[in-house]
Amino acid sequence: MMEIEAVVAQGTLKAVCSRDELTRALGIVSRGVSTRTTVQILAGILIEADGGKLNLAATDMELSLRTSLEAQVESDGSVVVPGRLLLELARLLPDAEVTLEHKLEEAVVEIRCGSATYRLHTYNAEDFPRLPEAGAVERNEIERESFLETVARVSRSASRDESRPVLTGVLMRFEPGKLVMAATDSYRLSVKETPLEGAVPELEAIVPARALGELTRIAQAGDAIELGVHENQVVFATGDALLTTRRIDGQFPNYNQLIPETFDHEIALPRDELLEVVRRVAVMAQRNSPLRLRFADGELTVSAQTQDVGEARESLPVAFSGEPLEIGFNAEFLRDGVESVVGEQARLKLISPLRPGLIQGESDDFLYLIMPIRLAG
Repeated sequence: MMEIEAVVAQGTLKAVCSRDELTRALGIVSRGVSTRTTVQILAGILIEADGGKLNLAATDMELSLRTSLEAQVESDGSVVVPGRLLLELARLLPDAEVTLEHKLEEAVVEIRCGSATYRLHTYNAEDFPRLPEAGAVERNEIERESFLETVARVSRSASRDESRPVLTGVLMRFEPGKLVMAATDSYRLSVKETPLEGAVPELEAIVPARALGELTRIAQAGDAIELGVHENQVVFATGDALLTTRRIDGQFPNYNQLIPETFDHEIALPRDELLEVVRRVAVMAQRNSPLRLRFADGELTVSAQTQDVGEARESLPVAFSGEPLEIGFNAEFLRDGVESVVGEQARLKLISPLRPGLIQGESDDFLYLIMPIRLAG
């Protein structure tokens, strides 16, 4: 294995580590680097040499990522380097010994590789934000696969509109024997109940959907996930990575009040076939044009039309009887809902063209509520 001699120093600090390990560690924490701030220090990665490890950290003040890698450390110290630039450079380093040397008096890290020399300007490590003390937080282990599956099925309903911060998060509530997650952007709602074995903390928190997405990225197969809550921070640990994120303050909508108690129609549809039809017809649902679903005796017709673009129409047999019913949905939201259910059958529950529809799979542990679009004509 090729090695890097990494001098990440206050003066003479030296550490030697694997290039591949350094690149891997930078890849984990670099997603915590802020890309939108004018505060320069938040564009950096803090590198600390301590004992036999290099500890790396990055934060944008809402989310922080930390990890470490084995190193031969001659003396301790810390420095903050431009995060994205260092990651890009580390990935491109040739198969040769590489030296990173922190020249404190010049405020640069010098990277030498063969005859090539790179010099990156650094930031003062003392200016780097103090990260939450994750080590002092009591953490409980939760089953990785079930947790991440719940995140994947629910989080897509979270809002991307920062003007309503509560809706950009996922409500995460642990109860005896189960985990409940919910997310809504006010146009659709996802709720999933997942049974959990063993002792779990009884807690409730609104966690930014982005943080859960990053957790999914860094939680590798086989790694357990540990969860802890401390004041306004939620801490996730997986493998050698640590993610901390702020809890979102505010009152999450009482989603139980949004779900109709009864529906007039419940139509069982072949999930995969319906998904393919929705994906194909949605190509013509541009510029916010709705996807139309028309139910008539024994048939569902899915159609879309966008002026000056074109139109599409496709039918499939369904067990429907009674007066025809036509309802419109946002094409992307409908596709997300069908994708979120598992099993051979998707159940679509409807009341009327102006009332929300409900999509479920073969079990009742997941629901996806979707608001309709009023159809013209």
